[in-house]
Amino acid sequence: MKREAAEKRGRHAEKTAARWLRMHGWRILAERVRTPRGEVDLIARRFGLVAFIEVKGRTKMEDLETSIDQRRLARVAAAAEILYPEYCPKGEDMRIDVILVAPRRKPIHLVNVWHGF
Repeated sequence: MKREAAEKRGRHAEKTAARWLRMHGWRILAERVRTPRGEVDLIARRFGLVAFIEVKGRTKMEDLETSIDQRRLARVAAAAEILYPEYCPKGEDMRIDVILVAPRRKPIHLVNVWHGF
């Protein structure tokens, strides 16, 4: 039952993040894209820039601080490397972002969090 609740919370956080991005001029290109190296929650484009986005949702704001780590970001970056040719066919700039979502709070958008490329 806990896994089901976590899955539901994650999907809700992703929908909230996508809505927030759209309100800020981003176009959502894909959601929950899986690769052999990992998954990217959202892929979005704005002004010729493509963002590969990890979304984290927690029930308490305090828990968001520990929800993202280097290992998870490395998986997103590895997946983005595979997906880059498909979503950036003209050599567009790309970055890895994180969006943190908690109830009754505005999403927190952490920009360009991975510098491993």
